[in-house]
Amino acid sequence: MAVQKRFIAGAICPRCAEMDRIRSWEQNGIRYRECVNCDFFEQLPIEEQAAPELATRVNRPHEEESAADFQTVRILDPKGR
Repeated sequence: MAVQKRFIAGAICPRCAEMDRIRSWEQNGIRYRECVNCDFFEQLPIEEQAAPELATRVNRPHEEESAADFQTVRILDPKGR
């Protein structure tokens, strides 16, 4: 089966400084990058352990909010209507 090479959106080539000309693929545990505009080519080893994901409000477990945290607000009309 042929390796699927994908373009990296917004990537700028470190050699020719052209945007959207870098494509990337993985093969045999190595990540490759190349520019289709110039002769730039790079091999990067694939890291076995990825960095832990930062905790954000999106990926944290959903915490039930208690009703005690909320209060009803009554807006008063300053003209007394």
